Amino acid sequence: MTAISQPIAKLLRVAIVGRSNVGKSTLFNRLVGQKIALVDDTPGVTRDRREGIGHLGDLTFQVIDTAGLEQADRDTIAERMRRQTEAAIEETDVALMLIDARVGITPTDRHFAQSLRRSKAKIFLVANKCEGRASNAGLIEAFELGLGEPIAISAEHGEGLSELFDALAPLIDRPDEAADEMEEDPTVAKPMQLAVVGRPDVGKSTLINQLVGTDRLLTGPEAGLTRDAIAVPFTYRGRSLKLTDTAGLRRKSHVSSKLEKLSVADTLRAINFAEVVILVIDGTVGLDKQDLTIASMVVEEGRGMVVAVNKWDAVEDKTAVLKSIADRLEFSLPQVKGIPVVTVSALTGRSLDKLMEAVFALHALWATRLGTADINRWLERALDQHPPPLVSGRRVKIRYATQIKARPPTVALFSSRPEELPESYLRYLMHHFRDHFGLVGVPVRLVLRKGKNPYADD
Repeated sequence: MTAISQPIAKLLRVAIVGRSNVGKSTLFNRLVGQKIALVDDTPGVTRDRREGIGHLGDLTFQVIDTAGLEQADRDTIAERMRRQTEAAIEETDVALMLIDARVGITPTDRHFAQSLRRSKAKIFLVANKCEGRASNAGLIEAFELGLGEPIAISAEHGEGLSELFDALAPLIDRPDEAADEMEEDPTVAKPMQLAVVGRPDVGKSTLINQLVGTDRLLTGPEAGLTRDAIAVPFTYRGRSLKLTDTAGLRRKSHVSSKLEKLSVADTLRAINFAEVVILVIDGTVGLDKQDLTIASMVVEEGRGMVVAVNKWDAVEDKTAVLKSIADRLEFSLPQVKGIPVVTVSALTGRSLDKLMEAVFALHALWATRLGTADINRWLERALDQHPPPLVSGRRVKIRYATQIKARPPTVALFSSRPEELPESYLRYLMHHFRDHFGLVGVPVRLVLRKGKNPYADD
């Protein structure tokens, strides 16, 4: 399997670093112009590094949000978070070291300022939360770190960003017309949006690390390590993708904390923006009720879905487990028959090539666009085989059909009395349509509209 991590090219990489709870994610959201990173008063919300495109005036750069720098014991979550942050610093061009000006300089700030000075990145000291007089003492203390004059900002209120602009401007090439034309070139294919979802502790982050070929995401034996949706750009056999890791989804009744609710909302947004979703399940457990709940959400959003049965090397009765998964999928999701199921081992990389082949094949079906003539020939055959039912002594007529959108395939059926067409008949048409055009495992939508053939007078 050939998978190469692919950062966004030709953009200055700017990492936001610092101890926990100094406002790194707030500044990240401010620079990218969207509330992407989770923000909460709880220290250590950010665990994996998150990347986005930052803008300041006419400056464009790649910005990386990182976990809080903390001194930690070996083999702890905090120590693994620190390694993720150190990896981001090694790969970056500029490091913005954030401090909380209201709190002042802490021993942790001093420790990591010393560590940062050994890096190859250009370092700017940024004093956050400078919107009041309480920050004055902290600004004076900041000179003790030996990183030069602090840039005073308020990430929450957007103050002081002009000074940050002045610091970054000499390091960033301004856009020119040629670059603008390149960015707007419609022939350049957009990356496929691929989300990885599932319950906690099924191996989602491990699977993504195996795909991209590096320890890009925080992993470990603890359940629920991933808290927010982290997008990782990479290429697979020449195809550009944006792979999004998500927080594990527990049963709704078990979700009580504000932070976990934010994580769930972030995962649902990732599903909404995805084109294909990989549902990772634990092969040693099988397909449980929560897995089916997640699968149902994916299908309702109209996304293509591939089921990855992880930890397959630890499954004993493989035939029985596969049969049980297939039976439960067919019974619980009858509207999407033939969902691809691929057995994998995220730990060893077993069968990840087959998984990606299934993803690409499903994506092609999900984006299918059919000719109007072909659809109406199908409709005529379907009506002949099983005519619509009689309602009040009259047969409901379906006069015409046309595809109104792809992704997923959506067909409008024009009828004089669409409100009288039973749901059972619509399901018949949906299954017949999927079988006729070979749209196996893909959500299909049939929309009833009132009216005659709109092209009858042409």
